[in-house]
Amino acid sequence: MINRAQILEIQSRIDFKKAIILLGARRLGKTSLLRQLGEQLQQPYLYFSADEPAVREIWKPENTSALLASFGTHKVIMIDEAQLMENAGLTLKIMIDKALGYQFIVTGSSALELANNTYESLTGRKWTFELYPISTAELLAQTNLLEVNRQLENRLIYGSYPEVVVKQAEARTILANIVQSYLYKDILATGVIRKPALLEKLVKALALQIGSEVSLNELSRLTGADVKTVDAYIRLLEQTYLIFTLPSFSRNLRKEIGRGRKVFFYDNGIRNALLNSFAPLAVRTDVGQLWENFLMSERLKFTSYTKRYCNRYFWRTVTQQEIDYIEEADSMLSAFKFKWNPQAKSRFAKTFLDAYKPVETQVIHKNNYWEWLTNKP
Repeated sequence: MINRAQILEIQSRIDFKKAIILLGARRLGKTSLLRQLGEQLQQPYLYFSADEPAVREIWKPENTSALLASFGTHKVIMIDEAQLMENAGLTLKIMIDKALGYQFIVTGSSALELANNTYESLTGRKWTFELYPISTAELLAQTNLLEVNRQLENRLIYGSYPEVVVKQAEARTILANIVQSYLYKDILATGVIRKPALLEKLVKALALQIGSEVSLNELSRLTGADVKTVDAYIRLLEQTYLIFTLPSFSRNLRKEIGRGRKVFFYDNGIRNALLNSFAPLAVRTDVGQLWENFLMSERLKFTSYTKRYCNRYFWRTVTQQEIDYIEEADSMLSAFKFKWNPQAKSRFAKTFLDAYKPVETQVIHKNNYWEWLTNKP
């Protein structure tokens, strides 16, 4: 088992007062992390899985007396996949406000219900953590740089879900199962999607456009849906931890593009599974796209786990000048370009440098990426 980067911080937040909430897609090891936390507390814990109808029934606000009775002498209470429960946030609020000394540790595979209902109900009563596929920093801490580099091509193609990293020989089967049995299941379970076939068309269209600026009008034409529906479905895909978006950076210079956005997948393997595209890098035409998606998702993990608070953008002009990624922290800009080949020539646009004077510019390639993702020179 690969140790997760957040385990120590989560442990530090355990106070038997506030709830600990772990958000993220299914099959990322949230259940294993729950049990690891329970074992390290060195006291018995009670585990509930909201996949079970009986659990969903008892975890309702009107059943708190019966629920308390079910806890017995346990003080550590774990609830897995809480987004499946009705009014999970309100039930937890009632329990926490009783101040009976319980430590609730809750997971959710979808941000939609858990974030909206639980966040509103648990204001001031929770610590929230997001879990992602295995990061480069986590892999490096567990192995060594030689092994991290050896796995790089596999991670570009098959991604970094924990089970995929550990069982690389079964990667395609694992990914197909995640996509069919969990990913679509969770999205459809929200009840928001009325046209599953449309969802599948949209997801595949987005998978083909990673690293490119997406157009709602173009996606509307490709899927046969109106623009508002496409936009709503994209937001849902973000809330369910399939994709994330990157807005364009603009301070109103001439020829800047100021309202665009790019879409990236949290995991390369999931993206490739949606397209059933697992050819080796040597024969692929989308290596640049895979590299950009990998770096964007890995940097997101890094900034999240290290609490690097920043705004994130890309920059492009109508004359096709472009910077792949910009971070804005404390009003200072850092600009990055992504190149798979370390020998490829790359220059930062003078227009951007003169206008914004970034404190850092760097080209990230396959020889130095690990430093950028781990802060280890």
